[in-house]
Amino acid sequence: MLTAVPIPAFNDNYIWLLQHQGSHRAVVVDPGQAEPVLAYLQAQGLTLEAILITHHHHDHIGGVEQLLAVAQVPVYGPVNPAIESITQRLSEGDEIAVLGESFNVLEVPGHTLDHIAYYCAGLESDSPEQPLLFCGDSLFSAGCGRLFEGSAEQMYQSLQKYTDLPGHTAVFPTHEYTLANLNFATAVEPGNQVLQNYQKSCIALREADTPTLPTTIANELAINPFLRSSAPEIQQRVSAHFEVSLEGPVDVFRHTRLWKDQF
Repeated sequence: MLTAVPIPAFNDNYIWLLQHQGSHRAVVVDPGQAEPVLAYLQAQGLTLEAILITHHHHDHIGGVEQLLAVAQVPVYGPVNPAIESITQRLSEGDEIAVLGESFNVLEVPGHTLDHIAYYCAGLESDSPEQPLLFCGDSLFSAGCGRLFEGSAEQMYQSLQKYTDLPGHTAVFPTHEYTLANLNFATAVEPGNQVLQNYQKSCIALREADTPTLPTTIANELAINPFLRSSAPEIQQRVSAHFEVSLEGPVDVFRHTRLWKDQF
């Protein structure tokens, strides 16, 4: 069974470490810092086998060179020449084998133009194993990444790819932004009781110093305003906030993102 462990980095980053139970082989996703990864590998007696990169921001690639100095392993990542350490550059539809599992690559521009995600469908549909999605900074619990390079249209279409995944897919974003995102989400959709219940549970998790992640696709479809642009209450409140008439879900998404940027 493939498991993912969050290794805290910086103030609110998670470096996800993947391994099979009972195995001493490990893979890390978006190692912005090397030190916490190296410490975890040593403490658990693990051997690094590969590195997965979602995009070029320093808090996602800053530890790669130091890790490669310890272990010469493959580095998978987007088609971006600026990330010199990548040994296999990936595009939409590519498939890679990691720890004996197959991962499909999704191009999800918006936060950055080079952003990709890794989706592991798992075994057969009747398997108890969850599908896994490592989405970097494209999707957060109750939120999405800022549009540093891409357009609202690009990010909307990128997030739509996630909505097509099975509801029980476990989602592994790379920041602990959940409580801040939920404060905004409840302002945008105060009538969403599922959202209110989720906020209470996440507050309890953080008070216990427990990560709020992973989330699931089904949960995000129920509570994340950036996946709910067609919800009538969100459309009405976003329109009222900006005092404009909105035309379609992309326009709602664009203005919701603008509201979040100012929140």
